[in-house]
Amino acid sequence: MNIDLVSEIKCDIKVEFVQKETLKKHKLYKTLKAAGFGAEQDTICFLHEKKVLVCGVEDESNDNARSACSVAIKALKGSNYKSASFAVNNVNIASVIEGVVLGGYEYNEYKSKPKKVSLKNIYLTCKDIAKTKDAFENAIIIAEATCYTRDIVNMTPEDLNPPTFADLAKKLAKENGLKCEILGEKELKREKMGSMLAVGRASRHDSKLIHLIYKPKNPKKVISLIGKGLTYDSGGLSLKPAASMVTMKMDKAGGCAVLGMIKAASEMKLDVEVHVFIGAVENMIGGNAYKPDDVLVARSGTTIEVRNTDAEGRLVLADVLDYAQDKVKADYMFDFATLTGACMVALGQYTTGVMGHSTTLKHAFMMKAANESGELIGHLPFNRHLGKLLKSGIADVSNVASKPYGGAITAGMFLDKFIRDENKDKWLHFDIAGSAYTDAPWDCNVYGGTGAGVRFMSSFLQSVK
Repeated sequence: MNIDLVSEIKCDIKVEFVQKETLKKHKLYKTLKAAGFGAEQDTICFLHEKKVLVCGVEDESNDNARSACSVAIKALKGSNYKSASFAVNNVNIASVIEGVVLGGYEYNEYKSKPKKVSLKNIYLTCKDIAKTKDAFENAIIIAEATCYTRDIVNMTPEDLNPPTFADLAKKLAKENGLKCEILGEKELKREKMGSMLAVGRASRHDSKLIHLIYKPKNPKKVISLIGKGLTYDSGGLSLKPAASMVTMKMDKAGGCAVLGMIKAASEMKLDVEVHVFIGAVENMIGGNAYKPDDVLVARSGTTIEVRNTDAEGRLVLADVLDYAQDKVKADYMFDFATLTGACMVALGQYTTGVMGHSTTLKHAFMMKAANESGELIGHLPFNRHLGKLLKSGIADVSNVASKPYGGAITAGMFLDKFIRDENKDKWLHFDIAGSAYTDAPWDCNVYGGTGAGVRFMSSFLQSVK
């Protein structure tokens, strides 16, 4: 679909938003009443003879506008209309664009006969185009970067493995004028990344460390974004149950998200230097797989007792975080990972867990960015008593806690052991295990990858001073 910002236009159908309080004042109230339309949030009423689609909204908040637009675009795509217009004078334009672009997203790469959609053009009508143009363009960039992330998450593990992940990063670097460095297994061995290499040892695909760089002139800040890129996770020798292996292509969502973030930052031409680091690995089984009871030596020199090979993402991130701290002296450092099912137990499926030491980063910055973007994040506090559960009798640390409770927090505290003292207050860990993938539509998310993190981190990057 093409989306344009115009002052006025004639099209096949017009989308209107109506609240309960103003329903009786609507010029088509009698018709709407006869149709049983009460203007409840996310309800719609097609008035085909009037060429109007009426959508109910509780109020003009960003969340409700986004959700209503998602419902509207799905209905329009199911019709035979070729063009539609949305008035954006009284609502946040980013919310409308997110609702339309993200709510109307489909991934049909693996369908032999995808359904044809008549809808080709969406017009956002606005009285003051000059005032709205920048917000419109940035919102389109962020929405498209989110869809880009969704596309990668939805790719099968046969198509997106560590080497092809590296190729994808090279392609993005070429298209967006980024610098790209790829470390193969020879380089990883030279860097003594024993933890990361162990996880990918049983895969037929070589592990890769991807480093992308966006460097504008006179950047205000330098930011490192680290992503877990497990292109598939079988659980290793601590094998997952069959049902739990389905959707494990999404275990690369952290790596996909940081690609989407640097894509958005470079296209918006932000005055922020961004470094992306992705540990692209496949966790498989075989005679050469790493094992429970193994002791791994991480790049930092820390020894790790393996008690569960399905706690592999933290082992990859341990080495990538250490490498990133050597390569870049960043003002902020954030990692994104589908790290623990325990995060979903704590916060539910829709919310990203955030952990770290800096109250300022967690609350003043991230909560504000999340609220503005419409993504949901929740704070999980570090607890020194939980940290004791990571003790090992034979190594410096165990890769899983000795008790199952607080698993998202203990995973975050494991990563914290690889954050140097001078960087503790610059770092945050985001667990997107629940928010990165969905098997049922909600808000502007459809089946599959959601692109979690791209919108709120783009909002944060825009606010950096």
